[in-house]
Amino acid sequence: MENYQAHETAVIDPGSSIGAGTRIWHFSHIMTGCIIGSDCNIGQNVVVSPEVVLGNRVKVQNNVSIYTGVTCADDVFLGPSCVFTNVINPRSAVSRKHQYERTKVEKGATIGANATIVCGHTIGAYALVGAGAVVTKDVLPYALVVGNPSRQTGWVSEYGCRLEFDDTNMAVCPESGERYQLSDGQVSKL
Repeated sequence: MENYQAHETAVIDPGSSIGAGTRIWHFSHIMTGCIIGSDCNIGQNVVVSPEVVLGNRVKVQNNVSIYTGVTCADDVFLGPSCVFTNVINPRSAVSRKHQYERTKVEKGATIGANATIVCGHTIGAYALVGAGAVVTKDVLPYALVVGNPSRQTGWVSEYGCRLEFDDTNMAVCPESGERYQLSDGQVSKL
């Protein structure tokens, strides 16, 4: 017996693994060999390709394409219509399936609506990729990146609030009250 919910229009290929409490909505395609954790929400018209791994509590909004080579840790948020690539130099007439590059999205990170993640990079824990950004290099944990190509414009807390560091390189999340330190170009929660 299945311990997840799938809309009748969703296509779930045999050989995929789907965790308890996960919900899969209209017209989504879950392909053979992918792994989806527990309590995930897979929105409408989503493609999860073979060998993709999604952790627990991952939220995938409508119209997202997650291609082979992508791994998302627990609590990742993928905004509407964001997309991942998996080949640097695709050509219709040249098969490059053996050249898929790996992309890792670490715990708690958010990818904004319509963002594009060029393959072969890591999006750090709790980073926030702004809507429409095009990520062409690694993103540090807690970094806020925007634009095309994306560039870092600040830091965010685990709640996604902008962090303002004082002259002692300390910041407090305005929503949670949690404290953060900036040291050697890296942010850590205290």
